Amino acid sequence: MIVGLGNIGSEYHETRHNIGFMVVDALAKEVGVSFQDGRYGATAQFSIKGRQIVLLKPSTYMNLSGNAVRYWMQKENIELENLLIVVDDLALPFGTLRLKGKGSDAGHNGLKHIAEILGTQAYARLRFGIGNDFPRGMQIDYVLGHFSEEDWKTMPERLKMAGDIVKSFCLAGIQITMNQYNKK
Repeated sequence: MIVGLGNIGSEYHETRHNIGFMVVDALAKEVGVSFQDGRYGATAQFSIKGRQIVLLKPSTYMNLSGNAVRYWMQKENIELENLLIVVDDLALPFGTLRLKGKGSDAGHNGLKHIAEILGTQAYARLRFGIGNDFPRGMQIDYVLGHFSEEDWKTMPERLKMAGDIVKSFCLAGIQITMNQYNKK
């Protein structure tokens, strides 16, 4: 199960905090599937080389993402090692992609709630760098703001790369995927 974190609502559409939604949307478009609204979120499913993949965009808002993750993991009988969370990351320059098998929430409320609900931080996450070019005290406005014109120039390529990482995670596993993609 691949979970793209974000907030529902037109005011959050294509904001930095919604990069998780943008990654799973791009992947769904690439493989030709559509999202269906359901309990706690919208899901899309497809098969890749015999593996069933569930894409999830929680409708619980970022700070309660764990509720959607738990519900769909139980509903679809997903094991923790088959869970990948796609999340925005202020600590990485725009477009930088880092796959990790576990880690802290680094102050991200969506990851914090998922860890609380699942009782562990040992779940995979794909961190998509959104940069941190904001004045002191303006973090919330920055995260909930829109990408710059400069960022949009490379966005399609970065979304494609994120989709490639997701597919590799599903087919080759986390270790091989980290070794292949976590390079500069």
